[in-house]
Amino acid sequence: MTAAWFAAVAFAAVVALTFTVVVERGRSARLRAQLEASNGELEHLQRACSRLAPDGVVQRLIDAGSADGGDPMVPERKVATALFADLVGYTALSERLEPAALARVLNGYLQRMSDAIHEHRGHVSTFLGDGILAYFGALRPDPWQCGDAVTAALAMRAAVADYNRELAAEGLPPIGVGIGIHRGPGLAGLIGSRERMEFAFVGSTVNIAARVQGLTRVHGVDILVTEEVRGELEGAFVVDSMPAEHVKGIVDPVPTYAVRSRSEVAAEAPASRGGVTDGLR
Repeated sequence: MTAAWFAAVAFAAVVALTFTVVVERGRSARLRAQLEASNGELEHLQRACSRLAPDGVVQRLIDAGSADGGDPMVPERKVATALFADLVGYTALSERLEPAALARVLNGYLQRMSDAIHEHRGHVSTFLGDGILAYFGALRPDPWQCGDAVTAALAMRAAVADYNRELAAEGLPPIGVGIGIHRGPGLAGLIGSRERMEFAFVGSTVNIAARVQGLTRVHGVDILVTEEVRGELEGAFVVDSMPAEHVKGIVDPVPTYAVRSRSEVAAEAPASRGGVTDGLR
């Protein structure tokens, strides 16, 4: 065999090796691109699902599903705090605004209320027209759930005041919010049909919170809590006792308390999540 033959064989081997490397690099590049595209799609899907479920539910579904394939969120009985909020002044807005402008104002209100709830460890369950149903302590344990709910309500009051300044600059009428808060037992977990399920807290606790919200118009206040909530606040908030009222579905009159503000001592110690003085007057 001549030197020319060996040179030809060596050249052919180099060409084959180079082709193999190029092909493998191409496959790796395509695989990497596919993985990146899949990750992007999964992140987009997770963000989309997060708009339909409380923060943390989607991740728990993913984690549990990848672990053993079992039911990741079996409903369980819990004691949680329900907050029901309703927009005041919607009728006046709806009579003055075109649908697109009305939707923009309504979305701005719902966003601000949701932010206030999330910032204080609450979870928005659903929007009921211009109403909001939120839970504290239903998705994950929260020993300060009542204080968190009332703090969120005060933040919602402040957010509405800020929003009204924006609306006034546009020549629009002010809005208000009525909030009812109640604490009690219920069934927490994924509830629904095969076609549609949602994380919910089911029971009379939610119904009472909605009824108490309705009493805000009766008493002319914006935030009302029940005795079950007031008893857990330990004086961290200033509240006024309201006359007990009959509400639908409950035999005995329901005593409520209007929340005015945080108590002075509690306001001086914002790091504490517990109550410090008796703010009932």
